[in-house]
This record gives sequence, structure tokens and C-alpha cells, in this order.
Amino acid sequence: MKNGFDNEKYLRLQTEAILKRVGKFGDKLYLEFGGKIIYDYHAARVLPGFHPNVKMQLLQQLKDKADIILCIYAGDIERRKIRADFGITYDVDALKLIDDLKERGLSVKAVVITRFDGQPSATIFKNKLQHRGITVYTHRYTKGYPTDVDTVVSDQGYGANDYIETDKPLVVVTGPGPGSGKLATCLSQLYHDHRRGRKSGYAKFETFPIWNIPLKHPVNVAYEAATSDIRDFNLIDPFHLEAYQETAVNYNRDVEIFPVLRRILVKIMDDPLYKSPTDMGVNCAGFGIVDDQAVKEASRQEIIRRYFRYRCEHVMGFVDKETIQRVELLMDDLGLKPEDRPVVEPARQAAAQGQDCGKGNDGIFCGTAIQLPDGSIIIGKNSPQMHAASSLVLNAVKQLAGIPDQIHLLSPAIIESIANLDRQILKEKTVSLDLEETLIALSISAMTNPTAQMALERLKELHGCEVHSTHIPTPGDEEGLRKLGVNLTSDPNFSSHSLFVV
Repeated sequence: MKNGFDNEKYLRLQTEAILKRVGKFGDKLYLEFGGKIIYDYHAARVLPGFHPNVKMQLLQQLKDKADIILCIYAGDIERRKIRADFGITYDVDALKLIDDLKERGLSVKAVVITRFDGQPSATIFKNKLQHRGITVYTHRYTKGYPTDVDTVVSDQGYGANDYIETDKPLVVVTGPGPGSGKLATCLSQLYHDHRRGRKSGYAKFETFPIWNIPLKHPVNVAYEAATSDIRDFNLIDPFHLEAYQETAVNYNRDVEIFPVLRRILVKIMDDPLYKSPTDMGVNCAGFGIVDDQAVKEASRQEIIRRYFRYRCEHVMGFVDKETIQRVELLMDDLGLKPEDRPVVEPARQAAAQGQDCGKGNDGIFCGTAIQLPDGSIIIGKNSPQMHAASSLVLNAVKQLAGIPDQIHLLSPAIIESIANLDRQILKEKTVSLDLEETLIALSISAMTNPTAQMALERLKELHGCEVHSTHIPTPGDEEGLRKLGVNLTSDPNFSSHSLFVV
């Protein structure tokens, strides 16, 4: 994929914008930090050239001036909400983020569990953090929010929350996923500061939607696709248009809540300096786009990926039919169809070839396809010996290493040994190798087989490649593909007739 985004320019402009906003307020700025601080793969996919960890780089540049507060919604902990790109729950993601920040010389000042009401899982999470020496606050639902502003901005509302002591002029307030309570935490801190005679302010930093590109630009449409499950949509900011006679793109939740938010800010601060939700933002991502066509094409592909993901989540019961329909409408607007993803048709053809050969497993014929960095497409099929994802990866690294197709990378003895373990000891119903098992077998083979070692060394070149499967991967396949860093989509078909698959 051709680069369309200047990461260094963006990092410079974004740092300057945040520091300039800090200077507008007296003692402190609370910056609501939306999106993912680290591993922001959505941004990296739709803005080729955007480094997925650029926000972490931004924080490292600001670390002498910034404290970090991490918010997590108690309800997300209780229902074990999943971060899809890592397959981990939000509470585990919070722990991981604390570790990631620490490894880069940044520390979390405090963790806030928001809308806390004694939920058992949230209480366990709180105790776990405190036992590891991390300061934890619990904030309950804000009384009177959002309509009764007099109660919200009082000792019964924001005043009921414990005040979080911070030292530096910039306080970054972040958290996993939407609805984590970042805004409420910022406003609560503002209330306490102004009660103490301290001058502080609020601003918001989110990458998407990008305010200074067109409403229907594919980058902004890709954001709508990514949030179809929570019903977000983009619109022209009416407050900004009225105040400045300039169009700016924002999204529905910010626009809908702005009148209430402004009333709250006015009551706390007298003059919040903001005439529109766009005014509150400090996002400079639009200025980093250097090749609009490359960015548009990357975003179109991301919309198709979201379509496949939601179709799979629908058959698994995670999202409703309306979510799929919303993405389908977005695709129609841009003239997109699922087959515009280059790896879709080759994967389906591979499944058809497997059916013709009669080499499926569990009576199901799976096909996979990967697009390598040079644009070539490699396929894989399932068999009684291995899953389609395993076949795909072995075929791909053979291609990259220039190894002839007829040469076997895995010793038949190793394959049989793993099959015996699954069959005789673990009592598995099927014994074909999933991708995680295949990667372990390849690493073992590499100890005695130079050809396998050549193939093993090319695995890292699969990172960022596009992959499609005709069936939803099993856990072992999905985890293996995730670790390899490929962009995976699947048709909404189950890979086994069994209801319980491990």
C-alpha cells in the first residue's frame, strides 16, 4: 500500500497544537484522549504511513508536562467487553496499557473506575490494582446528568467524586473504548479545581472523524463503518457553521451533547472559550495527509473489512442485523462490493477446489488467500492433516523464500506426533494442525532442517498482509494470524459442525 500520510509532520503539528491549547488556560488542561493510545491499527490502515504507536510517541514528547489518568467503565469490566484487535477484555487491555506506558518511561497517575456501583468483577479489578501499588478511584454515576445541570455542577454531582491529585500542567485522561467515562472525569476535576480557586480547562483529542476533510471522504466513512455497532454517524457541525460560517465534520454524540456540555462548562468556568464541539478538539490528522488517493483507497478497503467482521459477529450473536445494514449502505454510497477486496474470490475458489478434491476436514471445505507485499496472491486449503490457515502460511513463506512447492517444511514424524498427542492424550475430536500448532512444528523443524529455517525467517514479512478465509477461524488459527499481524476477514461460515470449538 502506497503511503498517504506524513507521520513526522503530524507528530510535530499535533504536539504544537496541544501545547498551544495548554497555554490558553491558567493552571492546568484536562485533555480527553480518545481512541487507542497504542496499537491504533484502524488509523494505520486508513491512513497508510500513520504509525500505530504515534500517540505513544506524542506522550513521550509531552511526558515532562503531562500526568496520565486511565478511566474504565465498571459495566465493561462486568460484561467482559472485548477489544477485537487483540481478543482481550477491556480490563486486561487497561493492565496492558499500564505496562506499555511504563516500558516507555510513562506512568499512570491513577486509574478511575467510572459508574461504579459495587459490581463484583469491577471490585476484583480494583483490588488487583491496589495490591500492585496502583492508585484507584471509584466514581459513581453523576447525579442529575445530563439534564439537571444545577445538580450536576454541585457537591451532589461532580463534587461527590473524589478529587484526583495531579502535578503537571497537562493531564491526559484516557481509557479503553467509548463510554469509559473520560469526559465525566475531566469535568469532575474541573469542578474541584475551580472550587479550589485553580484555573483549569478542558479539550478533546480524537483522530476521527477528521474535521477538515469532506463529510463523505472515505476516511470519515470508514470511521462510521467502524462504529456502526454503537450507531455513531458523522455530520456537519451546526454550531461551528453558525459561529464561523465554516464547515467542519464532527460526529453525532459530540454534537448532541454540546449544548449540555457548554452549559456545564459555563457554570464551572464562566467562559469555556468554545462555540462549537469542533472548537474543543485539537486534532491535526487532516494536515498529515499527503496523498489523498492512497488514503481514499486504503479507507475503502477498511470499510469492506468492517463489513465482513460485522457479518461474522452477527452469526456469532454479538451484533444485530441493523449494524450490517448500516455498513452495506455506506458501501453502496461509495460503490463498493465485498469482492473488491482482492483476496476474497481466490479464497472462495480455493474452497471450491478442496471440495472437488474431497480433502476437507469434518466435511467442511475451507479456503484461504493472502496477498503478499509484491501483490501476488497465495491460497491455502484445509485437509485431514492441517487447517486452511496452516496451509496458507506455509505456502506463503515458501513463496517468499523461493522454496519449491513439492518440498515439505514439516517432517511427517512431527505432524504425526502432534496428531497422536491430540488424539490419544488430549482426546480431541479432530487432529488436523491449527496455525498455532503449525508454527510450533515449523520452529521445531527449523532446528534440523535448513529449508524450514529459511521459511521461518520469512514469517515476519507477512505482517500487514491481507488475508481472507471462507470460514470463521478456530481460536488457534485466529490467534496465530493475529500474532503474525495480518489483516484478516472471513465469510460468515462456521469451520466446524460442532457447537463447541476450542
